Amino acid sequence: MKLVLQIRLLPTPAQATALEATLRACNEAAAWVAEVAFETRTFRNFTLRKHTYAEVKERWELGAQAAQHGPVNGPCHPGPRGGWTRTQHHRQ
Repeated sequence: MKLVLQIRLLPTPAQATALEATLRACNEAAAWVAEVAFETRTFRNFTLRKHTYAEVKERWELGAQAAQHGPVNGPCHPGPRGGWTRTQHHRQ
């Protein structure tokens, strides 16, 4: 059985600013990782992380978890109700 819980964040104005800055950094990093993937023809998740993790962490000042998972999984974008959603990539 899978349980899904939908929550809504209610950050303070300072927290909202920090969260938005982090999401924008993750999106920039994701765009750069995509460029690296196509330039090097590297599409496997683990191999791509080996090529990009250190620079993503340093260049965008992201924490380890954000640098490890965010850029490789793809960008986020503003959602329909003002929140942020992750772009879904489906294999065919």
